Amino acid sequence: MVVRHRLWLSCLVVSAALLAAGCTAEKAPTKDLATDIDEVAATLIEQPLLHSTSIGVVYRGQAFIRHRGDMEAGKPGPPTDATLYEIGSLSKTLAGTLMANAVLEHKVGLDDDVRMYLQGDYPNLQYKGEPLRVRNLLSHTSGLPNMLPARANTVLADFTDHRTPGQLNAVYARYGQADFLRDLHTVEIAGMPGKEYAYSSAGTELVAHILEVVYKRDYETLLRDFMGDSAGMTGVRLRLSDAEAPRLAVGYHSDNPMPTTPMPQLPWGASGNVKATVPEMVKYLKFQLAAGPVVAESHRALVKFDPEFSVGYFWNIVSSDALKGVYYAHHGGVPRSQCYIYIVPKYDLGIFVITNQSGDDTAHAMEAAIDTLVERIAARE
Repeated sequence: MVVRHRLWLSCLVVSAALLAAGCTAEKAPTKDLATDIDEVAATLIEQPLLHSTSIGVVYRGQAFIRHRGDMEAGKPGPPTDATLYEIGSLSKTLAGTLMANAVLEHKVGLDDDVRMYLQGDYPNLQYKGEPLRVRNLLSHTSGLPNMLPARANTVLADFTDHRTPGQLNAVYARYGQADFLRDLHTVEIAGMPGKEYAYSSAGTELVAHILEVVYKRDYETLLRDFMGDSAGMTGVRLRLSDAEAPRLAVGYHSDNPMPTTPMPQLPWGASGNVKATVPEMVKYLKFQLAAGPVVAESHRALVKFDPEFSVGYFWNIVSSDALKGVYYAHHGGVPRSQCYIYIVPKYDLGIFVITNQSGDDTAHAMEAAIDTLVERIAARE
């Protein structure tokens, strides 16, 4: 899920100072990129409350991975390539990738009424005769609430409250797919689908249900098989085995000095339950940059809100950045980690950054780190 989602155009504009630095640095000697990444990682964890970070970069076919800091405060122990991270709402881009494949295989149509894939009557999933369509789910224009059940939205409204992780766990302790589909009957669509942006993890969970219906397989199997075959990502998980659980990154919520609990299991897990190592995410960066047919479809703008901001298959598409050019990005956040992924075709560049702390200022710190990396890479071009 995205924690306190903000409109992308308000938080992803590069400052004039960065642009000026990029212009004046072109004749200066450039450091080894690995050194640049090390320095950016070291600066990132100097920010208040940030204990550690891992960064994966793919630049013109060359991959870099760097880990800095200690996972637990006061205990030496940096993250490693074996550390499993909760990537939160980056999970949505994986669901979008699977749906792009389903569309190309003619299993699903973007303009299909979502009720085609639901058993029973859902007269509420329309507005003045206009039904919710698959493209509305993918572009966050369905009008569905952020989370189901509704109680989860109340809990997340005060995200930094130390009680939030425990309350979220309680909400989802016995909340399964049947409960979700029952609560879907209670949703009221208040405006014309396809018009207004309203971030919805519930919409992503419904996408996973549709994929299960058309492929007649459970979502986790679909995810692991497709990403394993297409991107070599054999290690993505929605649920961890007892043997894998000790590798899950320790994480901190807000300014609580005590480690907090993992994200609870959602009905399908497509909106925020993926776990992966940084090497697995580097494979994902390479898969995205290769821009095969499925990726190209997933990057296609389904709704253009203005000349600078569009949404594809859950991807945020930003066209207003003079330094980055057109790029594709997504934030991920759970109560004990936050991350970003950026795909920047202008430089054949992919960046994945994750920290094991989740608070109001975490995303801003990671954005600054990414901007610095892009600036230094741009100076090489």
